[in-house]
Amino acid sequence: MLGDVRVRSQVGFEPERRGSHPYLGVDFRTLHTRAESAGTIPARRIRRLFSFQRHLLSSRLLRGAPQLNPLHILDEDYCGQAKCMLERVGSWNFDIFLFDRLTNGNGLVFLTFNLLNQYGLIELFQLDMVKLRRFLVLVQEDYHNQNPYHNAVHAADVTQAMHCYLREPKLAESLTSFDILLGLLAAATHDLDHPGVNQPFLIKTNHYLAALYRNTSVLENHHWRSAVGLLRETELFSSLPAEDSIERQLGSLILATDISRQNEYLSRFRTHLDENDLCLGNASHRHFVLQMALKCADICNPCRPWELSKQWSEKVTEEFFHQGDIEKKHKLEISPLCDSEANTIASVQIGFMTYVVEPLFAEWARFSDTRLSQTMLGHLGLNKASWSAMEALYKSHNNDKQTLTDTQALKQCQN
Repeated sequence: MLGDVRVRSQVGFEPERRGSHPYLGVDFRTLHTRAESAGTIPARRIRRLFSFQRHLLSSRLLRGAPQLNPLHILDEDYCGQAKCMLERVGSWNFDIFLFDRLTNGNGLVFLTFNLLNQYGLIELFQLDMVKLRRFLVLVQEDYHNQNPYHNAVHAADVTQAMHCYLREPKLAESLTSFDILLGLLAAATHDLDHPGVNQPFLIKTNHYLAALYRNTSVLENHHWRSAVGLLRETELFSSLPAEDSIERQLGSLILATDISRQNEYLSRFRTHLDENDLCLGNASHRHFVLQMALKCADICNPCRPWELSKQWSEKVTEEFFHQGDIEKKHKLEISPLCDSEANTIASVQIGFMTYVVEPLFAEWARFSDTRLSQTMLGHLGLNKASWSAMEALYKSHNNDKQTLTDTQALKQCQN
């Protein structure tokens, strides 16, 4: 979600390109001064770790024109297996990890381009192929691949899930081409430039983004602004009369992924379903359904087949624990779920499934009672049972004062 949290040197910096990001004109020294006077953090290095100045060396937006891959005909970049996989891009069993390997780490670019083309959006909106290719490459580049979870593969996975939802009968029969374009772009950019730490971490370390967005949907606001910056930089939609509307509605979708507002959106969704008053002929109702679809796509990992879901569970927990290790090192309060000594992958996943995933997907199944919805709920139940069995093993070994690794627990459950 964090666009310019990576900081890079001023070599090749082009001042005239600052306008591509709305907040690049902000005096960050002032923000840091305010932050330092507002609170006391025991280790100042923690602020520098994710500071604008430190990452200036690597910031693509501040180093001038990037070196893009040659703009050959896109099909030349596909290998046979990747092309075969794209023929099944609507399958809920789609292995995004394999696809990313087959495309040499360019899964987000190829998958998003393929979907835009498959829906006829490139031709319909007369999108310039060179600009589109450049935009997608820059989006992929601005994800942090060193993040175990919040990286370009996650963005590609969410985009593929969004495609599955867009094909569901209720949506396919009512969404406009503009809705579909927004949905796919929001999915691809929803975590753009995520720093690998959560919002509370940014707030308690007085990060400049927390000050900039006043501690409200900090990451989501940054993802949105980063996406808008790339749209403007590449001028992808400059010829469309609805450019401002695209930017605004894109923001509305991305901001809906703020997990701290989960109950707000879920309550509204449940009320609509209880009163049976969702009218997809109404543009605002369609947009709300798109928001809910993106929220589902963003956290659908527990609803995937076990072999895929397990990998995502391991990756997100690794990222949580890495944040916890940073907090320990700098003597900060350890964030919930981030303490590797107090949590296991299984316990983290069981809680997440119980309190976040199950309530959301239960309501989505009420809205869209289809085979896909039942498949997702089925996987969710089986995956939760697997993690519960693993957690029981952890507790059993702890009672016997034995240590058990996640790998050992998994093998015992499989046996």
